[in-house]
Amino acid sequence: MALQTNKQGLLVVISGPTASGKTSMAVKLAKHFHTEVISADSRQFYREISLGTAAPTLEEMQGVPHHFVGHLSIAGEYNMSKFEEEVLDLLKFKFQQHDVMIMVGGSGLYLDAVCKGIDQLPDPDPKLRVSLIEKFNNEGIEGLRLWLKELDPDYYKVVDTNNRMRLMRGIEVCVQTGLPYSLQRLHTAQIRPFHILKFGIDLPREMLIERIQQRTDKMLQTGWIDEVKAVFPYRHLNALNTVGYKELFAYLAGEWSLEQAVEKIKTNTRRYAKRQMTWLRRDIEVHWIDGRDVEEAAISMIQLIEVKRSFLAKD
Repeated sequence: MALQTNKQGLLVVISGPTASGKTSMAVKLAKHFHTEVISADSRQFYREISLGTAAPTLEEMQGVPHHFVGHLSIAGEYNMSKFEEEVLDLLKFKFQQHDVMIMVGGSGLYLDAVCKGIDQLPDPDPKLRVSLIEKFNNEGIEGLRLWLKELDPDYYKVVDTNNRMRLMRGIEVCVQTGLPYSLQRLHTAQIRPFHILKFGIDLPREMLIERIQQRTDKMLQTGWIDEVKAVFPYRHLNALNTVGYKELFAYLAGEWSLEQAVEKIKTNTRRYAKRQMTWLRRDIEVHWIDGRDVEEAAISMIQLIEVKRSFLAKD
């Protein structure tokens, strides 16, 4: 059934916290609608760290084409603006072949970049960036956290407080404009040439914690430490400033025992999942789906998508 409107195609967005089962649901929907998947998980872009970022394997993809998975090297430069541009170009082409495309991920900023566009914010001030780097070198990441929390407590609640580049950027915007970054991010969404339907995967807290713990243990059992050893010489790169790798780098450097590192990974992953949910719940367009049963969740999403397609076809 073709969509008879002046917009071409329907982008189905599946979001949710880490370990909530987004990948398997995206594959089920893609197979049902005979379409393809776009990853909006910024940690899965890098080919050298596929295991520790839970990037979908060929087996998990089940023959469904996936885009933006392992397409970059950790040494490359990449940002949300580039991602937005490349995804929009891809969708323009793919909507000539498919009525529906699936985008899945837990990186709220990257999802918003495609769905809403990127805020027009000032370019970084080189002198201010130097002072921020000096502050980080002298006071560590806690110094950046305290400064951002003072300047913009609302943005501090949702930002990844372990990502020094995100902290620095938030501080830069606040200082350069004299306004909280959070206020400047509440812009009018850009109009896209396609329709958007958003889903969020919801799980009871206890189940999500159990899944995080089980997935961490499984990754360690299947060679994650070897992957971390291979990228250890490049640990200064921003692509590796992420949960899991930082803790295992500390273990390899002799700062923590393996047991301490693993416990830190599980704790920090839980905190990351909480921040993801805080970010996602602010979006009133999201249809929340109970993720306890993957099959039932997929059926619920398919039904809503079919209703949306029927409505658009009559428009």
